[in-house]
Amino acid sequence: MNNVVITGASRGIGFAIAKAFAKQGYNLLLTSRNDFNLYKAVETLQTHYGEITVSAKAFDLAVKEQALSFGAWCLEQGAPAVLVNNAGVFEPGNIGDEPDGALEKQVATNLYSAYHVTRALLPAMKQQQSGHIFNICSIASLQAYPGGGAYSISKYALHGFSANLRHELKSDHIKVTSVFPGAVLTDSWQDFDNSNSRIMEAEDIAEMILAASRLSKGACVEDIVLRPQQGDL
Repeated sequence: MNNVVITGASRGIGFAIAKAFAKQGYNLLLTSRNDFNLYKAVETLQTHYGEITVSAKAFDLAVKEQALSFGAWCLEQGAPAVLVNNAGVFEPGNIGDEPDGALEKQVATNLYSAYHVTRALLPAMKQQQSGHIFNICSIASLQAYPGGGAYSISKYALHGFSANLRHELKSDHIKVTSVFPGAVLTDSWQDFDNSNSRIMEAEDIAEMILAASRLSKGACVEDIVLRPQQGDL
C-alpha cells in the first residue's frame, strides 16, 4: 500500500512531513490530539494535493487504548509503507524541581505512543515484508542539557526503543530510522526571531526523512542528526 502514517501531524514537523510525502503522491493517514488543528491541516493538504487521499482522525496517543485504536483504524486502509512516530510534548524543567507528573506525562506521549502504535502496525508490515519506520527523537536523546529533565529522559528512551526496533526488524525487511533534530522553528519557538536562519525549518527535517525513505531496498539510514548551521542554542 502507498500509505504514510504520521502521528502529531497537525502542525510543525509532522505537518511538514505530511506535505513532503503528499508532493510525492503518497496517501496520508494522520492523527493528532487536537481535532480542529488536524482537520485544518487536512483541508490545506487536500486543497494543494487533490490527487491523493488524506484521512485523519483525532486520538490521544498517550492513552494506550487510543493508540491501539489508531493503529486499528490505520490497518482498515492497509499496511503502511511508512510510519512516522512524531507525536510528542515538550515541557522544560530540571529533574530536581520540575512538577510532579512531568516524567509520566512526557514518557506517555513521547515514548509509549510510538511503542503502542508501532506494535499495532507491525504484524501487517511484517506480513508484507516491507516498510520504513521513522522515530522522531531529538538532540536531547543524545546529550543532556540544562532544563532538559523529563523531556530528555523520554527522548533518550525513544532512542533506545528505536535502536532495539532496528535490530529486531532487519530480517523482516523493515527499515528503522532514528531522527535527531536540534532546534526547529515550530510552536515551541513561536516567539523566536528566525530572520537570520539561526534555527532550522520544519521542512528541513521533512526533506531528510523523505530522502531516506527513497533509498534502495538494500540501504537503511539508521540515524539522521540535524543541527542548526551555527550549532545548538
